[in-house]
Amino acid sequence: MFQATIHLQQKKDCVLSEFAEEFNVSFKIAIEELHDHHVTFVIELQHCPDEITDFFTSSEQVKHFEQLDEGSYLVTKESCGAYSAVDRNHGILRRQNVITANRREYTVLFFRREDLKAMIDDFKQTGEVTLGKLSKFNESTAGLTDRQFEVIECALNEGYFEWPRDASSEEISEKLNISRATFLEHLRKAQSKLLTDAIEEDKRANQPGYIEPETH
Repeated sequence: MFQATIHLQQKKDCVLSEFAEEFNVSFKIAIEELHDHHVTFVIELQHCPDEITDFFTSSEQVKHFEQLDEGSYLVTKESCGAYSAVDRNHGILRRQNVITANRREYTVLFFRREDLKAMIDDFKQTGEVTLGKLSKFNESTAGLTDRQFEVIECALNEGYFEWPRDASSEEISEKLNISRATFLEHLRKAQSKLLTDAIEEDKRANQPGYIEPETH
């Protein structure tokens, strides 16, 4: 399993970039859902402009806007393409994404290098892309059993993590010749181990051992 940082200078018009430029702010967002060409996320702002509600509700891109608590806002908007690029190429968005007026930073997890290449190709439809640090997780710390790896790899390949799903838990468990309950249990444990490993990887981020990306 790999992790990569992708920097995007977005060319498409986007209400998030417009907001960052209008009020000279940078901020983080956490993705909640991607569905039917719309993305739902939470914006977190330390210093929030008074005009934030009017700004977002007046945008044609925004379908829903509400304040959750002080400095946190739930937004549903038309997707500009970056999040679906990660999703359809079997990637997992990790951490909060950083938004500025002319730059986006995404941290993604993925299993195969060809998935990263496909992601970057899709990102190029949205803007200029730069690949940041690429690192490989220490497989011993992930600690997946052979069966857990087989289950999560099959789920990825069959589109279980797509939205809407390309395959149900029943279909995948039948393909693996195991019960649905066994499939879900292996999947839950695999996801828990991978997320734990991802957190531990943060602690090792500044230590030697990561793989530098090739430049062309």
